[in-house]
Formats: sequence, structure tokens, C-alpha cells
Amino acid sequence: MAMGAADIVPGVSGGTIAFITGIYFRLLEAINAVPGAVFRELFQGRLKAFWQACDGTFLSLLLAGILLSVVTLASAISFLLDEYPILIWSFFFGLIIASVLHVGRQARHYRAPLLVPLVAGVVVAWWITTLSGGDIEPSALTFFGAGALAICAMILPGISGSFILVIVGMYAPVLAAIKSFDVMVLLLFMAGCLVGLLSVARLITWAFHKYHDPVLALLTGFMIGALNKVWPWKEALSWRTNSSGEQVPLNEVSISPGAFADITGLDPQISTAVIMAIAGFALVLLVEWVGGRNQKAAQPVSDNVG
Repeated sequence: MAMGAADIVPGVSGGTIAFITGIYFRLLEAINAVPGAVFRELFQGRLKAFWQACDGTFLSLLLAGILLSVVTLASAISFLLDEYPILIWSFFFGLIIASVLHVGRQARHYRAPLLVPLVAGVVVAWWITTLSGGDIEPSALTFFGAGALAICAMILPGISGSFILVIVGMYAPVLAAIKSFDVMVLLLFMAGCLVGLLSVARLITWAFHKYHDPVLALLTGFMIGALNKVWPWKEALSWRTNSSGEQVPLNEVSISPGAFADITGLDPQISTAVIMAIAGFALVLLVEWVGGRNQKAAQPVSDNVG
């Protein structure tokens, strides 16, 4: 459910939640096992063997939690972001800072060359956060493609799949389909997610197996660069009209709390923002502790991948 809630918010990655809870490598292994299990077991009628081969209980519970969270929290999170933007973004800012520390600690050996993928990750993620949201005409193909593209980002800690949807102009149509429960559109989107997920999970697993520390450095850089997106105080440089006829920011730039107060005439809520950031930081520590309780059981999987 935490992964689903994170994936709704542009700028926050569900992959980050999977990583700090200790299920990330198990998730990759389970996803990678699905295609082979379909051909070896499912097509032969061995349902129990198929379920065990692809860690079916784990995947089904995880998927159920994500879907339940998306369906039930989409409207609530949208409301909170509209009504309390500084406080909500401050919370996620603290959450991502703690996640950076968590992921960075997973490196086996700290070496100077790791600065290269770290800086590259920061630059790429920061550049992505500066891109403007687009507008494209929703169609069956665009919903399928949006699903494939978004899931590739969602599974990477630090890269927000929902923000990728904002950039390509598909965030509002997808969110509208979720709120209205448009079954055909959601099936197309989920089909795209499935194709993208099966492809990118194998690539990430291979990369971790061959280049564990450089990949971790890259992912850490992604999360550092993503902080620009979740910075609480923004100035809108231009606006656009969304599909609901509402004026929403098209280009934004991060500014200081003082500049925000001068430009908007609104209270920057610095004290409350700091408290929310600390709450986000503390939540990651709590989630990390809960995930650590199962670390012993998950260790063989992560050792195999890493």
C-alpha cells in the first residue's frame, strides 16, 4: 500500500519504498521468474509449481496492496496536494532524504570512481524534474505506452513513474481513469505496465549482479536529483489548462521560502514544513526497522542478486 501511495505522487518512487522495506531484490527475482514459470509450469497444468516458482503469494499480496492504495488514496492524495502543498511536499522531501541515506549505506565498498554514476544520477534526475508537462491525445496506444514507460520508472528508486506520466501528458488521463474506474483504459494501462515490468526487471537484476555498487550509486544519485521535484516552495513560470479546465503550473522553479513569501504573499509555513520533513524522515526509519525484521529471511535472495 505504501508503494501504491508513493506512485500516485509525482516525484516519489514506489521503488524507493520497496528498497527501504527490504523487498526490492525479492520483487525483482519474483518478476523475473514469471515468464519461465508460465512456460515450464503453467502451460503444463502444474498450478502449484507455477505459484511457488514465481513467489505467487508475495506478488499477489504486493499487487493487491498497491491496487487498493491507488484506488482508495488517489482522490485523497490529490486533495492534500491541492490544499496543503507545502506540508505534503515537505513530508516527501524528508522521506527521500532518509531514503538516500538508506540506499547509500547498501554499497559494499566506497570508492572514488563511484562518484561518476552518483553525479550522473543526480544530473539525469534533476534534468527530468525540470521538464515541462506535455499534452497528448489519449488513445489505446498512448495508454499502453504510458503504462510501459511509467512502470519502468516506478521500479527504479528515485525515478517517479507518476512524474514521467506528467511529462508525457498522461498523468491526468490515467488518474481520471482510476477515479472513474474505466475498466478498458485501466486494462490497457496495466498491459503496458506488465510488458515494461518484465523487461526492466531483468535488466536491473543483471545490472545489480554485474555492477552492484555503481548501480547503487546511480540510484542514490537519482533520489538526490529527485529532491528538486519535491522541494516545497515553487514559483510557477507558466500555466496550462488541464483536462478538467483548471489552471495548473506548466513550468516551475524551486525558490527559497523567503522568495516564496515575497512572490505569493503566502505564509511559507517554515516551522510546520520542518516538522513534516522530520516526520517523513522518521517514517523511513520506522519502515526500515520493520523491513529489517524480515531481513534474515530475505538475505539469500538479495545475496543472489547482489
